[in-house]
Amino acid sequence: MKIFTYDDITFPLPAGHRFPVEKYSLLRRRITLDNGLAGTELRRPSPATVPQLRRAHTAEYVERVLNGRLSPGEIRRIGLPWSPELVGRVRHSVGATTAVCRFALREGIALSLGGGTHHACRDEGQGFCVFNDVMVALRVMQAEGRLRRALVVDCDVHQGNGTAEIASNDDSIFTFSIHAEKNFPYRKIPSDLDISLPDKTGDDAYLAALRGGLEQALAAAQADLVVYLAGADVYERDRLGRLALTKAGIAARDRFVLGSCRQANLPVAITMAGGYGIDIHETVDIQFQTVQIALEGYFHAR
Repeated sequence: MKIFTYDDITFPLPAGHRFPVEKYSLLRRRITLDNGLAGTELRRPSPATVPQLRRAHTAEYVERVLNGRLSPGEIRRIGLPWSPELVGRVRHSVGATTAVCRFALREGIALSLGGGTHHACRDEGQGFCVFNDVMVALRVMQAEGRLRRALVVDCDVHQGNGTAEIASNDDSIFTFSIHAEKNFPYRKIPSDLDISLPDKTGDDAYLAALRGGLEQALAAAQADLVVYLAGADVYERDRLGRLALTKAGIAARDRFVLGSCRQANLPVAITMAGGYGIDIHETVDIQFQTVQIALEGYFHAR
């Protein structure tokens, strides 16, 4: 299974910033050191090109990001200070998801150790999201003639407002988001299917809602590819989540999503999306667990 990582591309953050950038290198190190992950191949992605970024974002917004011309208000909404290093990082993030989609279509499943920046809209970023990697990647796949229709299954704890906005009026991309109702973003842009859950929703209620939603989404999308945002921030000890899933519940979620896609004979591109655990090592545990489950799916898909 191809796994794409770009954790060595760092960017400056002020002391005490709440974005847990170190989780990416910890996850990659965990994968590298684990002898039980035979069959994985770590790769470094190429950065997304300007024409690729413009497939999901306005030319003006792309130019402002790349050349450091974002306003203070735009930077505040993104929540990350602008720097050339940040630009390099987010371009590689988009490139990783694009490569993951390409390999998933070829091999059945592939995974990025980052990505899932679903709050980025056509002409603005927000919530730690600069560019919408999933929408750029899907539009690139369509432009290359590799893909007709896609389904985005967004299991991050936050609603995928940016993905919904960019995909609005596009019948070729079906967006499904299951999330905490009262969490960020506070102005939600409707997906094709949204399931909003109350605070403290636990494993059983979450999985019951997901089963019904995914069945409906798969039937409606008639997709050739699924992009799965496997957010770790649904965990009960996540700093920015409001749900109450256990690690076992998240494993059941991953197995259900990937198993349903396998049963439908659909390739899956996986991004890690959010994870802000009180203990960062718990976030890494959850994301590593997702990698292990994806690897099980890879051998079934071959």
